[in-house]
Amino acid sequence: MKRTMAALLSIALAGSVMATQAQQETAPATKKTLHKKAVAKGPTVSEQLSEMKAAIDAQQAQIRQLSDLVQSRDQKIQQLEQRLDQNQAVATQAQSKADTAVAQTTDQQQTVMALKSDVTDLKTTATSNAMTLQETQKSIKDAMESPMAIHFKGVTLTPGGFLAGETVYRNRALGSDINTPFNSVNMPGSGANDISEFYGSGRQSRISLLAEGKISIAKLSGYYEADFLSAAVTSNNNQSNSYSLRQRQVWAQAALDNGLSFTGGQMWSLVTETKHGVDNRTEAVPLTIDPAYTVGFSWARQYGFRVAKSFNNHFWLAASLENPQTIFSSSGNASNFALGAPGTSGGLYNSSSNTSGAANANYSFNAIPDVILKAAFEPGFGHYEIFGILSRFRDRVYPCVEYTLDPSLCGTTAASAIGAYNASKNGGGIGGNARVTVAHHLDFGVHAIYGNGVGRYGASGLPDAAANADGTLAPLRSYQGLVTLEYHTPKVDVYLNGGEEYVRKRWELDPVSGKPVGYGAPLFSDSNCYSETVPGSGGYSFGGLTCSGQTQSTVEGTFGFWIRPYHGPKGRIQIGPQYSYLVRNAWTGLQSSTTGTYVSPHGIDNMFMTSFRYYLP
Repeated sequence: MKRTMAALLSIALAGSVMATQAQQETAPATKKTLHKKAVAKGPTVSEQLSEMKAAIDAQQAQIRQLSDLVQSRDQKIQQLEQRLDQNQAVATQAQSKADTAVAQTTDQQQTVMALKSDVTDLKTTATSNAMTLQETQKSIKDAMESPMAIHFKGVTLTPGGFLAGETVYRNRALGSDINTPFNSVNMPGSGANDISEFYGSGRQSRISLLAEGKISIAKLSGYYEADFLSAAVTSNNNQSNSYSLRQRQVWAQAALDNGLSFTGGQMWSLVTETKHGVDNRTEAVPLTIDPAYTVGFSWARQYGFRVAKSFNNHFWLAASLENPQTIFSSSGNASNFALGAPGTSGGLYNSSSNTSGAANANYSFNAIPDVILKAAFEPGFGHYEIFGILSRFRDRVYPCVEYTLDPSLCGTTAASAIGAYNASKNGGGIGGNARVTVAHHLDFGVHAIYGNGVGRYGASGLPDAAANADGTLAPLRSYQGLVTLEYHTPKVDVYLNGGEEYVRKRWELDPVSGKPVGYGAPLFSDSNCYSETVPGSGGYSFGGLTCSGQTQSTVEGTFGFWIRPYHGPKGRIQIGPQYSYLVRNAWTGLQSSTTGTYVSPHGIDNMFMTSFRYYLP
């Protein structure tokens, strides 16, 4: 604005000067006229100059006024600019204070929210601590009233077991408690085959104790388990039914933190299927009431020393050395071999006089332990196992007893022990187990084993070996197979089992006597397998049969279920019935040499069992 006013004043002054000059230049041209006018009464030059001076003075006064006005306006503008700058500074300070206040407010809000969160966490922690304290108090109270385990000098002792009341009914009498001798089912000609039997028993009641302790590099465990399925000399069903306690399992274990474990004692054989890895006490035992389990189930409880290694809890390798025993069955042989004897009382083995049957008192003189190797897999769906068995069978052969193709080698015509020697044969087999959940609560399992001399690992106890005519042992080829289907809920278990065990025949003709020897020979007499004979004296002896009845196979189908009306901190009540259909097939034998007819006898039994059990918590 200052510049504008100055320009206007300059223009006005320039205009005034130019006008004055114009008047002076035109003065000569109009001198005559002016003179004439002066003559004719006009203003004088001095008057005009005075007027012009007055006009200039007026214009200068106006210019001064305008300049003063411009200066006054400039001062006001400066004052306004200063005020504006001050206002901007004040606004900036206010904005800064506002920003600071907002930031402080945000921080305060965050602090308040953090405090609220801390208070909430404190409330939750306090509630949790109160609940934990209540649960701890309850646990301590429950532990004092009914402890799950006993702590003794750093060792945890856990008792276990169950008390059982059980019954068995068979429509073909076997003279057996609830434990079924599958390989002893009667042939049709037996008088006992026409009589049923019923027994009630509490002998399967079981007690157990698990001891566990932890050291820096390993977990130490020991386990003891026993029941009453044993018969002493004085045991009977007359009054007291005083059946003796028997050893089921007694073993010790050191499980290192690196997955390596060492176990020794009497335990389930490594052949037996497990539910997890190769761990003891996870054996996949069939859900049957029958303590002999079911046909096709491979098992043994015997001494073993086992080494196992876990790899990421998904793959396991194990090796075991186990107590061997030979189940022997052979017919028609000369007395030219021996492989064992009844036990001696001083050696703590049963003699034949202390048992109900001589077969139960026979002990084979074993050369080496059975060697069993196993690999187990758990890829995330199911449990799978493969295993192998190596056995060695041995007997002492007497070539100069009733059998020799060259009598001169014996130096005498009478039987003698000249030239006696020990003869050994290897046996063994392979097997596998698989168990998988095929549907909700439904488990499917399959088991198989095949080999030479593995019969005793089956539930039927089929023979491992027969004898050749020269007295050397002949391992028998056999297989075992079992399929299981189990349905599990918290209150009910339903099971269906189907199994078979088979042993192959092995026989030859004695070159001296010309008679068949060995196992399952078709020339063995089965003349009255279907004909009943009169009993012996005394009332406790049915008539004998002329029936070789050497088992070819046993087959069993079992159906049952368990109901648990109560399962809680006070223990478990379990009730169940079971039905089994059992068949024992014998090898074909000669029914009549006159007619040349043969017969393949088989025995059948239907069994119904019940069980009522209380399991310790």
